Amino acid sequence: MKIRFISLASGSSGNCYYLGTEKYGILIDAGIAMRTIRKVLKEHEIAMETIRAVFITHDHADHIKAVGGLGEKLNIPIYSTRCIHEGINKSYCVSEKLHTSVRYLEKQQPMQLEDFRIESFEVPHDGIDNVGYFIEVDGKAFAFLTDLGEITPVAAQYICRANYLILEANYDEEMLRMGPYPAYLKERITSGTGHMSNAETATFLAEHFTDHWHYIWLCHLSRENNHPELAYKTVEWKLRERGIEVGRDVKLCALKRTTPSELYEFE
Repeated sequence: MKIRFISLASGSSGNCYYLGTEKYGILIDAGIAMRTIRKVLKEHEIAMETIRAVFITHDHADHIKAVGGLGEKLNIPIYSTRCIHEGINKSYCVSEKLHTSVRYLEKQQPMQLEDFRIESFEVPHDGIDNVGYFIEVDGKAFAFLTDLGEITPVAAQYICRANYLILEANYDEEMLRMGPYPAYLKERITSGTGHMSNAETATFLAEHFTDHWHYIWLCHLSRENNHPELAYKTVEWKLRERGIEVGRDVKLCALKRTTPSELYEFE
């Protein structure tokens, strides 16, 4: 079975990821326009009719903009916790409120969706409720952690069980410190319910490295306070200090904010 992964967008302007087989797939978050989702998937010959569900990490606008159209117009089930669904339907950016498409998840209680085994888990962030996803399909395990202020012991367990990581590296500490953001926003970003810095992510990966990690995608990079090459180099350097060579021991990629990634296929 071929497993396919695409990052459609990854950043504060919008987040959306596709994970699928040759026949069908799911989306993780839908924070970009529905027409953009259609366009990117069509470019890879993936029909919207093959999307079985959307899994939402939290209720911030850059993760939920398209859920109304996907759920209520295209009848695609929208999965998340009860609290996140409450936040979605209160959000200013969701003009089409969710009704028939609502599906509830309980954290750390796995569900089966065709070939996908999907488990949500708590992550620390400042949405009304916040989860990461651990998804197993055809013997491959993916961990999605797009927004979190720190890696808790629970989150670490799922990361260390995965083969493929989609993990936040939101900001460079020096760029944020010297940048234009007001003090309150800088404090929010660096708090335990804010975002992960390049250095924090790099340190965790180096200290917990396991040889069953095959690919690491750095996600949700800040436009103002980060750069893909900087995030990549920060992680690469930290891994190298531990004798871990990118390209030999693990593949590494810093996802761009508004540009889709290539389509990755794994057998």
